[in-house]
Parts: sequence; structure tokens; C-alpha cells
Amino acid sequence: MQTISQREFRNNSAAVMNAVESGETYRITRNGVEVAELRPLSRKRRLSADELVARHRRLPKVDYGQLGGEADRFFAEDRVGDDDPWERRRG
Repeated sequence: MQTISQREFRNNSAAVMNAVESGETYRITRNGVEVAELRPLSRKRRLSADELVARHRRLPKVDYGQLGGEADRFFAEDRVGDDDPWERRRG
């Protein structure tokens, strides 16, 4: 990482931007105090809809009965009462 002054950045901005584009990081100072960091952006590729669907299909199947049992065991101590609030709304 290089540290350069605001004046150096202004006078050599094209060269600095080329260096950043190739992976360099710069700290910019004003009156000797660091005020900014100039670094390259990450270039993550966005997935297409087909790629997202393919990833979703590779996820493990969820056993909802087992999930419910694990949730009951995990939250058993935090229950306020035995009443099921959803049961009241169905009835």
C-alpha cells in the first residue's frame, strides 16, 4: 500500500487509477493526515437465474419433522406457555 498526497493524486491521477485497476491500494493524505483509501473494487460475477436454480437443486432436503423437533428442544426453556397461538387462530 502506498501513501500519496492529495496533490500527487491530482497531478498523477491517470497513473494512480491505472495502478489501482491492476490491484494497488493507495492512502491519500491532506496536510499530512490520511483522509482516504483508494482500492480496487471486487469483481464478483453475478449468477444467472439458471445458475441460481441449479444451486438451489443441489441443496440438501429439509426434514421438517426433524427441524420442528430440534426447534422444540432448543427453545423448550424459553416457552411462555403450552398454548399454541396458531391453534387459537385456526379454530
